[in-house]
Amino acid sequence: MSLASKSQPQSVASSAVYQVPGLDSHEMDSTADKTFERYLSNTAKRNGKGVSIVWFRNDLRVLDNEALFKAWVSSQAVLPVYCIDPRLFQTTYYFGFPKTGALRAQFINECLADLKKNLMKKGLNLLIQHGKPEDILPSLTKAFGAHTVYAHKETCSEELQVERSVARGLRQVVLSTAQGNSSRSSSTHSPKLQLIWGSTLYHLDDIPFSVGSLPDVYTQFRKSVEAKCTIRGCIRLPTSLGPPPSVDDWGIIPSVEQLGLHSEKVVKGMRFLGGETAALSRVTEYFWNKDLLKIYKETRNEMLGPDYSTKFSPWLASGSLSPRFIYEEVKRYEKERQANDSTYWVLFELIWRDYFRFISIKYGNSLFHLGGPRKVEKRWHQDQKMFETWRNGCTGYPLIDANMKELSASGFMSNRGRQIVCSFLVRDMGIDWRMGAEWFETCLLDYDPCSNYGNWTYGAGVGNDPREDRYFSIPKQAKTYDPDGEHVAFWVPELLPLPKEKRNFPGKSYIEQVVPLKFGSSNKHHSQRSKYGGRHSGLGNR
Repeated sequence: MSLASKSQPQSVASSAVYQVPGLDSHEMDSTADKTFERYLSNTAKRNGKGVSIVWFRNDLRVLDNEALFKAWVSSQAVLPVYCIDPRLFQTTYYFGFPKTGALRAQFINECLADLKKNLMKKGLNLLIQHGKPEDILPSLTKAFGAHTVYAHKETCSEELQVERSVARGLRQVVLSTAQGNSSRSSSTHSPKLQLIWGSTLYHLDDIPFSVGSLPDVYTQFRKSVEAKCTIRGCIRLPTSLGPPPSVDDWGIIPSVEQLGLHSEKVVKGMRFLGGETAALSRVTEYFWNKDLLKIYKETRNEMLGPDYSTKFSPWLASGSLSPRFIYEEVKRYEKERQANDSTYWVLFELIWRDYFRFISIKYGNSLFHLGGPRKVEKRWHQDQKMFETWRNGCTGYPLIDANMKELSASGFMSNRGRQIVCSFLVRDMGIDWRMGAEWFETCLLDYDPCSNYGNWTYGAGVGNDPREDRYFSIPKQAKTYDPDGEHVAFWVPELLPLPKEKRNFPGKSYIEQVVPLKFGSSNKHHSQRSKYGGRHSGLGNR
């Protein structure tokens, strides 16, 4: 399939920056306002007392935010809070890469600025605090007499430890019954931490098995939930969520430099705009304005430009976009325009994303261990110089190098590209898959531990899936998904003058290959063997 398809005609000669979404600020604000209007509730009633706190985490949105809604219902005043946790800017566990790269930090900053703006439209604001949530939240509950902290629940160990620490800290806070919203007869009480499930398409309470008995094969999981489960509707909010309590200083969103990082600017490829306004605008742009949903399945494995796939994943990862909202928009599209394999396939990908989130509960920290959930014993090496050729896009294989350069420059890589570079690192180079997973953790705008480590264990053959030896043949992948070398020529411009058929197979016209391929030869135009043609991830990176 040519990348110069009906989804994205373009020339590789350009060093263009593609803003995603491609709307101006007025169009985006108008789109978001109209969407919020469609999700207003005229029946929601407030019956609580006192102050409640919303602790925003990876749910940086107003629309379909149950934690925000419950905080409003249960109180007379809501205090929205976001904690700039210094641990997010330390280093990864095994190999010491930055936990958060500059591009993702900038994206999250934009998400926070947009969240603040949208909360203010609802009569609230966003308190920005610097420090650990377990220090900040107990202090705020005491200062404001807040009876409950509402937050969305996470599933992986670092996030769970923070939840436990916050709960422990809240138990140390003593409020009088005159404060908060306590119905107890005693004169004192402690504020509560109320965790809410809200990150998946299917609610955890609705899936037809316990997490411990979750199927180890995605297809079994998917067929079961599709047959037996109903997707809950989006939470609708009243026009106003105010008032907030009186706050002297709401704080400011730090610059990337203030977070200890060097600011980076996207000068080539896709430049994603952070925030719920941009997220809702991208859904409208892709589904309705450009009418691309109907061909999604045909174009989703391409690699160049903004429109071969939905590109929802950065906003899903930050929680700026609800998967249930995407579901409802797909269903509206199917009703108003057409339903086909492509419209279903977006939901198929969202269910993959759900699956990795549920799997992270079932298998816990084994997701991050060398042997993965299946405790596979295999010898890997951690050759730093070899790894750096992969990380920097200097392997001598144009398809690998182009994808790695795109990741570093933009914080994004196509789903197809992620599978290919994973296979190359672990199969052809024999390098410890966790090095690749942690580098992705640094770079990806759409990083979340469940999808990232779920995909890497899957691709490395140590995940829960029983098919172990997955191999992506670079010659076959290049010929199938970049037949004219448009993607590699865009990211490795020295290949542009070569004939199209030579760009992925440049021979001595390009840098020396760091390792031979396990199967096949990159200097031939066919694959001698490919045991695995492609399976993946979920809208975690679509």
